[in-house]
Amino acid sequence: MIYLDNAATEGSKPAAVRSAVLAAMRVCANPGRSGHRLSLAQSEHVLACRNLLSELFGGYGYERVVFTRSCTEALNLAILGTLEEGDHAVISCLEHNSVLRPLEALKKAGRITYDVVPLDENKRLNADMVASFVTERTKLVAVTTASNVTGETPDLRAVRRAIPARVWLLCDGAQGAGHIPVSMREMGVDLFAIAGHKGMHALQGAAALLFSDRVSPRPLLFGGTGSVSFDPDMPDFYPDRLEAGTLSYPAICSLFEGALIVRARQKEHGEHLLRLTAVLKEELAALGYEPFFSPNPCGIAAFRHPNMASEEIATALSERFDIAVRGGLHCAPLAHRALGTFPDGLVRASFSPFQDLREVRALLGALKRIGA
Repeated sequence: MIYLDNAATEGSKPAAVRSAVLAAMRVCANPGRSGHRLSLAQSEHVLACRNLLSELFGGYGYERVVFTRSCTEALNLAILGTLEEGDHAVISCLEHNSVLRPLEALKKAGRITYDVVPLDENKRLNADMVASFVTERTKLVAVTTASNVTGETPDLRAVRRAIPARVWLLCDGAQGAGHIPVSMREMGVDLFAIAGHKGMHALQGAAALLFSDRVSPRPLLFGGTGSVSFDPDMPDFYPDRLEAGTLSYPAICSLFEGALIVRARQKEHGEHLLRLTAVLKEELAALGYEPFFSPNPCGIAAFRHPNMASEEIATALSERFDIAVRGGLHCAPLAHRALGTFPDGLVRASFSPFQDLREVRALLGALKRIGA
């Protein structure tokens, strides 16, 4: 199979990541839950991963790096754990359902309100338009690091400059983390959710929420932490306050190794994916397909054919050519409404930095035959 669904999950993991996971599974212990040598050693490795992520993303120290099972859980923690009765939020129309649905649940419960910022006349997210939706009650602005539909990377610095200093900036890093440089301190990001299994080269089940010292999220889960076990309440310090239950040590090991690869090769990988998406975009139009992306370092390429549904094309690619892509709305209905591609959606091919022009040529060849 030619796997071009890396924006959903990276299809092939680097050897260092695979080795780290196998090593973690050979000798299992519960980090932070016991005082014996093996548990303590694994706790130190978990701490090393927190420190590495904080360093990589310009964070606020290891204690403000909380591991979660997914970026979705991290975003729910960022939203449900911070917004309070009467608060207002602003989100871009590029946001994933992992941002939209927690806010909608709070809105339907009568607790908060929120507004959605449309794209400008150039189909881009404009920082001044974001700021125009901010009110006196706005506590949170959510802007993705990269659209999972178009690969667009909004100017986070411009958004931060445009909105009041008192307002928290939440960024979904599901697609951007690992692909584009992000520094929370430099960019003024208060909450940053990452998915390990995409651009970070890690396992599914490896994710994290990083947050600034301006934010104090409330726990959504309650249970054992290995600390202050005598207290019926959750600990009042981070990360323990937000990490009830056993951590997935193999997943964290994979995230540590993936972060090392990102630190060493992010620029190189980004430039490579820019080239692949540039070639694809240049040749799609000649085949009768309409691209909805610009060359981007996230490897995302969405497009459509005027006479075929996106799911029909995706099915044909899979069944006739053994090429895996994704058709439909990509859990981002707001983005498709803004692009005018709702409800059919788009075909999305997404590349990893470990692929090359052979995969691009194979996709183009298949699309030529499908669209003929």
